[in-house]
Amino acid sequence: MTRNRSIPSSSSNRLNLIERLASSITWPRFIFAVTLTFFLCSILFPFYWMVSSSFKSYAEIGGRHPVYVPSALRLDAYRQLFDPSDAHFHNFGVNILNSIKVAVPTAVIAVILSTLGAYAVARLRFRGKNMLVNGILLVYLFPAVLLIIPLFAVFSQIGARLGFSVQDNFPVLIITYLAQTIPVALYMLANYFRTIPAEIEQAGLIDGCSRLGVIWRITLPLSVPALVSVAIYTFMIAWNEFLYALVFLNSPSMFTMPIKINTIFNSPSPQPNVVMAASTVMTIPVVILFLALERFLTKGLTSGGVKG
Repeated sequence: MTRNRSIPSSSSNRLNLIERLASSITWPRFIFAVTLTFFLCSILFPFYWMVSSSFKSYAEIGGRHPVYVPSALRLDAYRQLFDPSDAHFHNFGVNILNSIKVAVPTAVIAVILSTLGAYAVARLRFRGKNMLVNGILLVYLFPAVLLIIPLFAVFSQIGARLGFSVQDNFPVLIITYLAQTIPVALYMLANYFRTIPAEIEQAGLIDGCSRLGVIWRITLPLSVPALVSVAIYTFMIAWNEFLYALVFLNSPSMFTMPIKINTIFNSPSPQPNVVMAASTVMTIPVVILFLALERFLTKGLTSGGVKG
C-alpha cells in the first residue's frame, strides 16, 4: 500500500511565496535592483563611515584592519569641539556661528537679486537682453580659482580707497559668494518664471497692481519651489566653500567651519576622530535641510530646467 503524504500548509505557502517571487523577478528588474543597491551603498557608506569614525578611538581609526563599528560611543571628539573644560578645546561653536553669518545672508541676498533679475529676463523686453544673459552664464563657466585673484585685487583697491580691510571681512566674502551663485540662480529662476502663464500677471496689472505688486502677490507665491531650490543651492555653496574663505579670512576667530576643519586636520598632533566629528556637525544640518524641503527641491529643479 502506498501512503499519501500531505505537505504541511506552512511549507506549501512558503513554496508559493518563493514561486511568486521567482516569477516576478526579471533580468531588467534584477539589474535595476543591483544598480540601485550599488549607488545607495556608494552614497550612504561614506556618510556612515564619517559618523562612525567620530566615535572611534585613534587606535581604531589608524589600525591596519578597518573597524566598521566602533567598540563604544565615545564622545571625546565632540567634547574637544564644544566643551571649554577639555584640554584640547577647539571652540567649534564660534566657527558654526561664522558659517551661519556667511551662508544665510548669501542665500537671502542671492534669492532677492536673482528674483528681480530673472523676472526682468523672463518677462521684460529691453535692448541687449540676450547679451546680458549670455554674459552672466559666461561668468559662471569660469572656475572659481580663476576668479579669486581678480576679485581679491578689485576689493583690495576698493578697500584702500574707501578705508576698509579686505581680510577678515564677512561682507566682502559674501559678495564673492554672490558672484559665484547669482548667475546660475538667475538662470534657474528665469526658466521657472517662463513656466508661469503671463495671462495671470496681465490680469493683475489690469486690476491695478504695479509691476512690483504683481511680482510680490502673484509671481512669488507661484514660484516657492524654485525660490527654495535657489536658496538651498546658494546656502550649501556658502556653507561648504573653502577656497575663498581661506584667502579672505586670516584670524582664527573668523574662520568658517571648512577652514577650522582644515586647521584641525593639519595640526601637529593627528586628530582624525575630531576631524570626522567636525565634518559630521557640518554635514547634518544640510542633510536635515535637504530632507525637510525635498518636495520643493524636486518640483523647483524639474520645472526650472525646462523652458515653458
